[in-house]
Amino acid sequence: MFATGICLSTQGQRSGYDPDVVLEYAQTLAFSGQTGPARDTLAAVLTDYPEYTDVETLLAKTYSWEGNYDQARRHLNRVTSRERLHTESWLAAIRNEQYAGNRSLALGLANKALMYLGPDSAITRIRKEILDSKSSQTPREEAGSWQNSISLENQLQVFDNTFDPMVYATLEYERQTPVGKVIPRINYSNRFNTHGVQYELDLYPRVSKTFYAYLNYGYSAAPTYPVHRAGVELFANLPSAMEVSLGGRHLDFRETSVRLITGSFGLYRGNYYLNFRPFVSVFRDRDPGFSGSILARRYLDHATHYLGLRAVYGFNPELQQLRSGDQLLAESLFFVESQQVQLEYQFTGASRRNRYRAQLGLARQELVLEPGSFFLAIQAGLRYQAGF
Repeated sequence: MFATGICLSTQGQRSGYDPDVVLEYAQTLAFSGQTGPARDTLAAVLTDYPEYTDVETLLAKTYSWEGNYDQARRHLNRVTSRERLHTESWLAAIRNEQYAGNRSLALGLANKALMYLGPDSAITRIRKEILDSKSSQTPREEAGSWQNSISLENQLQVFDNTFDPMVYATLEYERQTPVGKVIPRINYSNRFNTHGVQYELDLYPRVSKTFYAYLNYGYSAAPTYPVHRAGVELFANLPSAMEVSLGGRHLDFRETSVRLITGSFGLYRGNYYLNFRPFVSVFRDRDPGFSGSILARRYLDHATHYLGLRAVYGFNPELQQLRSGDQLLAESLFFVESQQVQLEYQFTGASRRNRYRAQLGLARQELVLEPGSFFLAIQAGLRYQAGF
């Protein structure tokens, strides 16, 4: 019967064969574990009926069952793009991303499916599964199945005038524990011909299925870093693939200190992620300052493969301090006008245990001693992360 089905399919529609009958036969093969012959049969039908949704959906499922998630994704993207109201195709696409470990993409597809299908019990149920599993994740991308990772990052910043090039490097270890992530970090920089090292520790403790926290402490004896820095923030995972947070930062320089009130609003829609984060700087003897950043990401094959764009206006508390002569202007960034845009691209190796991220940015900032005059800076960087 299998040979007859293939023979009929290769002759095309002129043979007058019933593709529904061949589909039933392919289903029998696939569900009995004979995915190879089933795929051959389904591919033959698609040659004559290229928009037969049930056939292409089953073909994609056979790839997904065997771990070929990329091939399954290509077929399912094609099906859901042309057949918006086919529930089975949406379910297959969502499950494929779940199997691949891409919770963010799976959640985005579930939201997109509900947008086209309206209330649907099967999609709603699987979406709840994703949210329940996703609520334990930290704001960093899902790290995969390993418990540890080591990261190395280097950045170079060059200016059009006034300042010499600046070099940055970061070494980071990430450990997943039963209560959340622990991330010790060492930052190095060479700025204004001054070497500096900063030591940091990040904690992401889980509070509940809905809430998790961010805790940070950093110390440096170098003049180009704050002596102490600390941060605390509480995140909440909300319905409709939203995340909000509220917290603060404290930067203790040698001659002044700054308190920052911050928060964030994040939203997943399909393969896209948007995040807005404002900062309000609070001083004892000055009016507060305001700034903010917007991050947009387009996820590609999976949750750790993406293209992103970040825009910052005002000050960025992570930027370097500037100096005038021999005086370091540690607090000056909180009062000068600045804008920054940064493009980022992250991809992985075949096993996804090795991640690579490239960054390229352009900044425009006001000169502290010449209000109304600006300098430009280009910043480029590479980050490598290995999981084990």
